[in-house]
Amino acid sequence: MGTRHSDAGTRALPTQELRAALLALNGTGVPFSIHETGAEGADLLAQWRYLKPSSGSGATRSQVERTLKIWMRLCPRERVVRAMDEQFEVTRAGHPPGRTVARAHGRGPIRGIHKEWTMEKGPDGRRHRVETFSFDSRDLKNPLRTTVLDAGWTWRGVYRM
Repeated sequence: MGTRHSDAGTRALPTQELRAALLALNGTGVPFSIHETGAEGADLLAQWRYLKPSSGSGATRSQVERTLKIWMRLCPRERVVRAMDEQFEVTRAGHPPGRTVARAHGRGPIRGIHKEWTMEKGPDGRRHRVETFSFDSRDLKNPLRTTVLDAGWTWRGVYRM
C-alpha cells in the first residue's frame, strides 16, 4: 500500500504544524484542494476532480468525470499519517452531457498516467500531434507524501480508516 518512512534523524514536527503544512498546499499550484473533514476517522481530505474531454457526437457523445480523494488521519502517538485512496467515476451521455450512463467507485492505490492527443495541421502544412488531456496521479500524491515525510512522519497507505 505504499508505506514510506522519513529519513533517519529528521525531527518530527508536532501534529498541528504538520496539519498546517498540509493545508498550506492549497494555492501553491497543486491541482487539488485539501481541507479538514468532519468525517469520522479522517482529519484531512485531499480532493481532485477533473473532466476528460468529450468523445463522440450527438446522442452517443459521452464525458467522464473523475474524483480522486485521499483521506488522511494523523496519528500523533506513532507519528504516522494513515492515507486511504478513493476514486469515483461518472460517465454522462448526450449533448450536452447530462444523462448518467455509468458509475464506478473504488478504494486502493491511485496510480496512473493518462494522456490524449489529436492530430492538427501545423503552420508548415504538416500534421502534428497536440496533447488535449493529461492526468498523472503522482501530481496528487507526491506533494502530500513529501510534506508528511519532510515533517518527520511516516506515510502509511491503508484500505480502511
